[in-house]
This record gives sequence, C-alpha cells and structure tokens, in this order.
Amino acid sequence: MSQTVANHLLRRLADWGVTDIHGYPGDSVNGLVAELGKMKGGPRFVQSRHEEMSAFAAVGQAKFGGGVGVCMATGGPGAIHLLNGLYDAKLDHVPVVAVLGQATRSAVGGSYMQEIDLHSLFKDVAGAYLATVSVPEQLPNVLDRAVRTALSERAPTAVIVPADVQEADYSPPTHDFLQVPSSKPAAGPTEPSTVLPPEGELDRAAEAVDAGDKVALLIGQGARGAEEEVRAFADATGAGVAKALLGKDVLDDTLPYVTGAIGLLGTRPSWELMRDCDTLVIVGSNMPYTQFLPPFGRKAVQIDLEPGRIGLRYPTEVNLVGDAAATLSALTDRLTRDGTSGGRQGWRETVESNVERWRRVQAAQAEVPADPINPMKVFHELSPLLPQNAVVTADSGSATNWYARFVDLRPGMRGSLSGTLATMGCAVPYAIGAKFAHPDRPVIALVGDGAMQMNGLTELLTAQGYSDLWEDPRFVVCVLHNNDLNQVTWELRAMAGSPKTTFSQDLPDLSYAGFAESVGMKGITVEDPDMVGPAWRTALAEEGPVVLDVHCDDDVPPIPPQVEFDQAVDTAKSLLSGDPDTRGVAARGLALKLREFLPQRGG
Repeated sequence: MSQTVANHLLRRLADWGVTDIHGYPGDSVNGLVAELGKMKGGPRFVQSRHEEMSAFAAVGQAKFGGGVGVCMATGGPGAIHLLNGLYDAKLDHVPVVAVLGQATRSAVGGSYMQEIDLHSLFKDVAGAYLATVSVPEQLPNVLDRAVRTALSERAPTAVIVPADVQEADYSPPTHDFLQVPSSKPAAGPTEPSTVLPPEGELDRAAEAVDAGDKVALLIGQGARGAEEEVRAFADATGAGVAKALLGKDVLDDTLPYVTGAIGLLGTRPSWELMRDCDTLVIVGSNMPYTQFLPPFGRKAVQIDLEPGRIGLRYPTEVNLVGDAAATLSALTDRLTRDGTSGGRQGWRETVESNVERWRRVQAAQAEVPADPINPMKVFHELSPLLPQNAVVTADSGSATNWYARFVDLRPGMRGSLSGTLATMGCAVPYAIGAKFAHPDRPVIALVGDGAMQMNGLTELLTAQGYSDLWEDPRFVVCVLHNNDLNQVTWELRAMAGSPKTTFSQDLPDLSYAGFAESVGMKGITVEDPDMVGPAWRTALAEEGPVVLDVHCDDDVPPIPPQVEFDQAVDTAKSLLSGDPDTRGVAARGLALKLREFLPQRGG
C-alpha cells in the first residue's frame, strides 16, 4: 500500500520522539490532518484555540520537556498567527519546528486564496533553517535538517509543505545525481558533546578569579544542568549567586548565598552583590540590562557555549567558550584560593546577611494592608506550598515582578516565562505545553488579568478539553484581578512621568472564576487576604483544572531594587498630574518602603 508524503512526515516526526503537534486545522494542511486522523502510533494533534497559542504551547513543551516542540498551521493567516510564539522561541533559544501548509504548487505565484510569500515572512524568525518541500524525495532531508538544526542551535525552524505535496505518494531519494538522502533520526533530544575552552584560557580565568576577594556569579538558563558545579564554584570562592530570570530554576532559591533575580524585576541583594563585588563570573546568561551589572572596570569572566554571545553585555577580560558544567568544573579545579581566604569569608557573610534581611523585608511587605489583597501576599503564600515537582509559568506584566521576587524554586521544580520577548499571553499555553511534556506533574500558571483577557480565557477550553489525559490532574491558573494593565500603568508613571490613562489601562470587569466554571473547571474567587493561603491549598489539592480569581490592589508598586532619581521624579510628577490613584499609590508605596528600611523583628 502506498504511503503519502503527509504520512511519512508524521512518522518521521515520531521517529524523532515527537509525541504532540500543537496546531489548528486549515485547508492547506488537510493532507496532514487527514493522516493524523487515520494513523496509529504517531504524534497526537493538540488543537489550540488560536495558532499563536499553538506556537506558545510548543515553546512550553520544549522548554520543560527538553526535546523539540512542534506546531502546525495552514498557510496564509494560520502561518501569520504563529509568528509571535516563534519569535518567543527565537529570543529565548528554544528548539521548535513549525510545519506550514501552502497553496497547491500550480497556484503558487498566482495571487491565489490565502497564498502569501512564506519564505519572506519566516526568513527572520526561522532563519536557522527554512525550506519548502517541492517534491516527495526532498522530505526526509528537509525535515531531518529542520529538527537537527532546531535542537543543535536551539532555535525555531520551519518546513513548508504545499497542499498537493502532502497528498502525493511518498518516494524516497535515490542514489542518483541531484538526489539528497538523509540519515535515520535519533529518537529523543540530542545532547551536544562536551566542549571545553583551551587550557591556557582556563588558566587565565583561574588567575583572574583567584585575584578577587568579592566574587559574584551570575547564572542564566545556559547553566541548566550545572547546579552541582555552580555550587562547588560558589563554595570554592565564597561567591554570591544572582540569577537571570530564565535561569531562575537552575539553582535552589533557598540557598543562603543565592540573591535571587537580577535587573529591574530583581532583588536588592542581587543589586548589592553586583554593586560591591570586585570580580564577576557570568555563566550561560545574556541578561541585557548592563546597568544592573557591576560598574565597569571590575574583573570579569564569561562562560557560554555560544561564541556569539560572549562579551556582549560587559567588558569581560577572559571569555571561555564551552559547556557550563564541564568548564566550571575545570575552572574550579584550577583555583588556588578557597572561599575562606583573605576577605572572602567576610564577603560571603555579608551576602548571606543581605539575603536574610531581604527575606524579612519581603515577608513584611507581603503583609502590607491593601484594597482588597496585596499581590505580593499571593506569591508569598504560594511559595512554601509549591509541590516538590511543580512546574510554574509566569506571564509578562506585574505577575512577572512577584514571580521573580517571591516564588522560591527548589530542587526538582521548573519555572519559566517569556524572558526576552516578554510577550503577554504565554503563561497558560506554556502551562498546557508543560502538561504535555510532564503529564505526571502539577502545573501552576501565574497570570495578570490583561494577559488572561488577551488569550488566556480561551486556552482554558484547551486545558479542560485535554485534562483527562494528565496523570496528575493539578492545573492551576492564578489570575491577578485588578482591572488594570498594571505593569504598563507603572511604566507610564515611572518612565514617562505620565499619570495613569484610564482610557488605555482600565480593563472590563469579569469573573474569571465564573468563566472557569462555565467551561467545566473549578473556579475560586478570593477577596479576603486571610483566604489566600487556604485558596492555594484547595486549588493544589483539587482533582482537575482550577482558576483562582484573586482580587488584587493595583496601587501596590513594583519598586525596583534601586530607584533611580529620574524614575522617582517621573513617578512624583505623574502623581501630581492628576493620576486617579494618587492617594492609594502614595500610601502603598510609603508602607512598602517603611518595611524595607525599618529593622524587622528577628534580625
């Protein structure tokens, strides 16, 4: 019996270990959809409510599952809708393959219905590899290269298959001129071989680190899998460790020398660590905010597997291109000083004291009264209740602030967000992708009401529709309900000196718990601060998807670790220019600052 190109493509993806294809049907992928309906043992089609959500779900599955994520869309509007999620993959270095339909070959170039120039459209986002399958014999090589490139370069790639090619009989490439074969794929993710820098560069780096008394370590997602090596290096040097947001789950947040997130959404101990260190070691991070790194002139070493990301954010004097774990281990072995020599022990004690004080400040700030609920309390109460194997996703917006500062990720937990594109609307589809990667683990999505209204509500239908496939049924979406695009409101105040513009910032009021119940999920409305903890316990014990609808105060400011003079001036100007929430903002901001600067009990 003959095999169609569509059938061979799907079976080839299965050979690569692909279990799920996130997508939405359309006429130019009818051949693929028809085969998905007939074949057994191939990938499962996961129908999202919108192609952008399909791409986000594929990103989430790849981020948390470790392999390649796959999304599929019809040509024209469907392909266009994928772009935002694919750019998220590109900027966060996530391996995703997009399978795209296209008009029948005889119609291409004829301004046919839904025909667009997909190569021009995708040449940037899928620049790592983009190809059209014009004849069946091309298929194995094109698809295999797309998967291999996505995995090796950690980037999105795209394969375009015209509608008539999908339905054609498959014939493999032959041993002839102008025929290009391909090798059988290896199932599952492919791991790059260990790469080590030259011995001389390792020696130079060791000399630079040995010369420092106050060592700071900044780690990003490129350090994932190197937790033991990071801890060994930190202990050997007495270093404090700060984390870029994409590296939040790389190292245990509760270690006493881990200062937490860095940057505008970071912690004060991380800012102090960078301000006061004399030596900086960057491992697997491309964090772009140079102003939160040490003043120029400090000794600096960078470790990264990608040469193109070396030396981009700080004037480093030694650059080590290599695998994070192996390179850190080799560097640590070369150090001649330990973490207690010279001023290092005092430095470590200072770092740990700063972290301990910050934790007391956070606990106090989370209890600042608000109308009705302080959003800090929502995240502070969640942190100790997180199951040991939990996966946490956070959306872009004010939820990112509180996730970065208040949620402690311990060993065995995973967490992520749209780190570089910072796009709204990713948390719920990320969580769905995480569930398909790990159906046996609880997943929690932390979402602002703006992102929830943008697209999270419709993806609740997707989650509910597939929830019976999940071995662990816990799927919790927490919505910060304040009827305000809160992060942008604060950016207007602090960066533009503008009062809140209600015409652009106010959101329609909606019961998110009520919507959840209307689609068959459990909804919990929380309007009393004393009910935050009990609500989390109920949600995390529920046998199925849950939406927590938490009514939060939009006047609680996400104060950065260091308030620049210009930001303070602009915020004051905005409040004096007729901001409708001036009184509440001033009261909450003063209360939070008092908790930061007044001594806390027990310290």
